[in-house]
Amino acid sequence: MRDLLPCGRPALVLAPMQDVTDLPFMRVIARRGAPDWFVTEYFRVHPDSAPHPYILRSILENQTGKPVFAQMIGRDLASLVRTAKQLAGLPVAGIDLNLGCPAPIVCRKNAGGGLLREPAEIHRLLEALRAAIPGRFTVKTRIGYADEAEFPRLLEVFRSHGLDGLTIHARTVRDLYETPVRPDCVRMAAETMPCPVIANGNVVDVSTGLAYLAKTTAAGLMIGRGAIRNPWIFAQLSAVFEGTAPPAPTHRDLLEYVIELYGELARESRRFIPNAHVQRMKKTLAYISHGLEGSFEHDMRRAKTPEDFFRICRSHLDHDAPLPLLPPEGSKLFRGFEQLVRPHPKSAVASGGSAAEVRTVMLREFPGAGHEEISG
Repeated sequence: MRDLLPCGRPALVLAPMQDVTDLPFMRVIARRGAPDWFVTEYFRVHPDSAPHPYILRSILENQTGKPVFAQMIGRDLASLVRTAKQLAGLPVAGIDLNLGCPAPIVCRKNAGGGLLREPAEIHRLLEALRAAIPGRFTVKTRIGYADEAEFPRLLEVFRSHGLDGLTIHARTVRDLYETPVRPDCVRMAAETMPCPVIANGNVVDVSTGLAYLAKTTAAGLMIGRGAIRNPWIFAQLSAVFEGTAPPAPTHRDLLEYVIELYGELARESRRFIPNAHVQRMKKTLAYISHGLEGSFEHDMRRAKTPEDFFRICRSHLDHDAPLPLLPPEGSKLFRGFEQLVRPHPKSAVASGGSAAEVRTVMLREFPGAGHEEISG
């Protein structure tokens, strides 16, 4: 996987989010600054499963020009091996195993994050999958099921199977998305794993991304909810790494993003029902509208028809004021992001300084940047 890491800067990856990061979303994000690679929504794997045709389109019809990893979730060994071989035969960059999904329905089946309760079973699965997958094999995990004290044991398992990459959402499964991330766990992995380690969780802007890298020495960042809220985040981070001015989107840019996403998703709907489509968009708008001034968030919750939706968007977003850099402190959707930058209150990272100031901080605190190779 080191061959996928960009030279001279950390990697940037779009996090897989079920029912969000599909092919239309990848297209829309890529037009505003693509990540270095994508990861599909997870393929549900069980004895009767087949790779879902809609998710397969994110691989087979992806014209963003960026590599795509196929992610699986499940616990049945024979089914995972069978599916991994099927997916490996497609034009994928690699196969990823989801060991982090905290959804209760998933964990009750001992899949996703539920498997973190069973390190011995993870060992068995990884051993068989590593033998079955000829190309890159990666894992996305959390730091434990109930307690971060579980993480050293999990790292022992991960270290023993020749993984090509490890992405760590630095919360436990029980934390859901309700706590700050724990960068020390990511740093422990970055210092001990023989493969690149990617840090995930609570990156909402340039300052939080750079602070997470500084605290972890990870080889890159995986960004999920922060990229829904700010689809320019990959371009902004890339610009800062390169020492250029990052994009500074306005409310009108956000309006164009929302309208474009509405249209892309509508075109992909097998049966387009206008009012139902508005309800789908409202789930995404919860992240986009959060923290904007005025009553946009309040008004959008009450939208029922496409006419309501576009009227509310235009009335609140059709102007050139700059967008806020950060969600509101105490945010219920981005809980604890403030903790990433709070220990450095006087730094350029924390204060949103200029590209040059932030790059200086990055070069000091993240030695991999600016060199020809980034070690994991």
